[in-house]
Amino acid sequence: MENMELINLLIVFLFGICIGSFLNVVIYRIPRQKSIISPPSSCPACGKRIKPWYNIPIFGWLILKGKCAECGEKISVRYPLIETLSGIIAVIVYKKTGFNIFFITNFGVFATLLALSMIDFDYKAVPDSLNLSALTLAFFTNTNIIDNLINALIFMGGMSLIRYYVSYFIKREAMGEGDIIVGGTMGALLGIKLALVALFIGSAIAIIPSIYNRIKNNDVELPFIPSLALGTFTVWLFDDYFTTLWSNIYG
Repeated sequence: MENMELINLLIVFLFGICIGSFLNVVIYRIPRQKSIISPPSSCPACGKRIKPWYNIPIFGWLILKGKCAECGEKISVRYPLIETLSGIIAVIVYKKTGFNIFFITNFGVFATLLALSMIDFDYKAVPDSLNLSALTLAFFTNTNIIDNLINALIFMGGMSLIRYYVSYFIKREAMGEGDIIVGGTMGALLGIKLALVALFIGSAIAIIPSIYNRIKNNDVELPFIPSLALGTFTVWLFDDYFTTLWSNIYG
């Protein structure tokens, strides 16, 4: 039985890193308005197509020693890191949900949030197509589809209200529209109470990078989606603990 579970975990991890490889394509191409279907992957520096065996998640990068086989240009370590992280997320989601339709939808949400986080890091903006995909998947992460939709609407409305008031008082945009859509994903996935906890954790995570960015780069804008995604994943993973904590504090 233990051996069978190890095999299952390996299969799930391999599935996760393959999705991570696809996420690398999404992260690179969608912001550049390129097709994620074709043409096949190529080196950004020399344009040469990457051979299929070099596209094997994680191992392809290791075989190439982080360099293009044709021109020798360095390939960012971010590629295998995203693939590995996607594999780990897949395993964690599997351990919590088992292998069923809700594994697919929950993992789909977090995989999409991972892609959104990387794009937000790069551009401080995210494509609505990807953001709405995460929100749509979040409606189907459990059997309470109508409740998930209502929670998403309520949480998006609340965050929009906060955005308008704070933006008015600080005289600049306090929160991007992409953050609001992620808020809807949080509400659908976690429910209102736990989404508030995730928002608090995400905001706390963002404080130190925000201060550093302000001092070091004199830049008041900070990608917020990575912090929201991490807060959401943390609360989703330890939902029982945070539900008990909420009950102990607020009854």
